[in-house]
Amino acid sequence: MAKQFEQSTLGVRAGQRRTGFQEHSEALFLTSSFVFDSAQQAAGRFTGGEEGFVYSRFTNPTVSMFQERLAALEGAEACVATSSGMSAILATAMSLLKSGDHIVCSNAVFGATVQLYATILSRFGIETTFVSPTRVEDWQRAVRPKTKLLFLETPSNPLGEISDIAALAAVAKKAGAMLAVDNALCTPALQRPLEFGADLVIHSATKYLDGQGRVLGGAVLGAKGPAMDAVFGFLRTAGPSLSPFNAWVILKGMETLELRMFAQSERALELARWLEGHPKVARVHYPGLTSHPDHALARRQMRGFGAMLAFDLKGGLAAARRFCDRVRVFLLAASLGGVESLVVLPMYTSHYRMSSAELAGAGVSPGTVRVSIGLEDPKDLIDDLKQALG
Repeated sequence: MAKQFEQSTLGVRAGQRRTGFQEHSEALFLTSSFVFDSAQQAAGRFTGGEEGFVYSRFTNPTVSMFQERLAALEGAEACVATSSGMSAILATAMSLLKSGDHIVCSNAVFGATVQLYATILSRFGIETTFVSPTRVEDWQRAVRPKTKLLFLETPSNPLGEISDIAALAAVAKKAGAMLAVDNALCTPALQRPLEFGADLVIHSATKYLDGQGRVLGGAVLGAKGPAMDAVFGFLRTAGPSLSPFNAWVILKGMETLELRMFAQSERALELARWLEGHPKVARVHYPGLTSHPDHALARRQMRGFGAMLAFDLKGGLAAARRFCDRVRVFLLAASLGGVESLVVLPMYTSHYRMSSAELAGAGVSPGTVRVSIGLEDPKDLIDDLKQALG
C-alpha cells in the first residue's frame, strides 16, 4: 500500500491480493505447487525471469501476503518468511556468513540464540563474541577485521535492556558489517529498527504478530539487494518455510497488532509500577519505569514499552518457584506475546542451557521471574500477583 497510510491501516490492508472470486478475507492457498501455461512459462518462473508462483517451499500467495504486510509495517523493501523465529536467525547467519567470519552478539538475547551462535555455528568455523547490550564501547572493542554481523534484541529478553540501535548501526557501518535487530518483543507497532540504521530486522511471528499463541512463524526483512537475495536463496534451497496456513493465521493476528500492543503495554506498565512497590520484590525490569537505566533511550526509540517484564524476588529461587506454583490467573507456560498472561522462570525455560557464568553475564538470577502481560483486566492480574506473593 501507499506510504501515506498509518500503521493501523497497514496492519489490516497491506498485502491484500484478491482472486477472481473477490473474497473479503485473504485466501488460504493450501497447495504444494502451481500449474504452468506452457513449458516456456515454467522455465521463466524457475529461473526468475518471469514473476509467478512455482512451489510453496519458496513461493505461495498467502505467504506473499504475509511478507508484504510485514514489510509495509516495518518500512522494509523485502521480506522472507520462515518457519519460526529461530529459523529466521539461522537463515540470516547461513546466508551472510562463512567459515572464518565473526559475529558480535548481545549477551542478553534469547537462550536458543546463544546456543545457535555458540555451539552450532562454531562447528562451522564461525566465532561469536558476546557483549553487553547497552555498552556501545564493548561492541567497538569486540569488532575484528572478520566481523560480518552484529546481532541484538532490544528490548532484551527477559530484562528489557535497551540497545542504542543508531549507535550500533554506526559501529557496524564502520566495520563493514551488517546490523540485525530482533524486533519480536516490540513489533513494528512500537519500534522500527530500520529507521535507526539497522540493516536487517528479525521476527518471531510466533509471538505478538500472531498474538494468540496458535502457530509458529518467522521473518527476515531488509532492503532489496544481495543480503535479502541470499536469505531467499537459502530458504529456497534449505526449506525452513512458513506454511500457508500459519501465514494466514498470522495475517489475521496482524490486523489487531497495534491495538493489542498498546493495550498490553499499558497493562504491563501498571503492573510494573505495582510490583516496584512490593516489599518482596528486589527489582523490576521494565523500560517503561523511570527507574529503569535505559528509560530515556526507550522513550526516544520506541512508541511504547512492550508487554514483557521481569522482576527479581528477594527470596531467590525458592521464592520464585513458590510464586510460580501459586499463580491462578497467570499461566505457567513458555513463550510470550499472546492475549493470555504467562509467567516463567528463565533459568528453567528460555535460558536453561546457559551456564552460570552466561546467566550472570546476562543479569538473570535464580530469583528472576519473567512475565508476559496479556489482555486480562489489570485488577485481576494485580490481585493474582498479590496472592501469589503472599
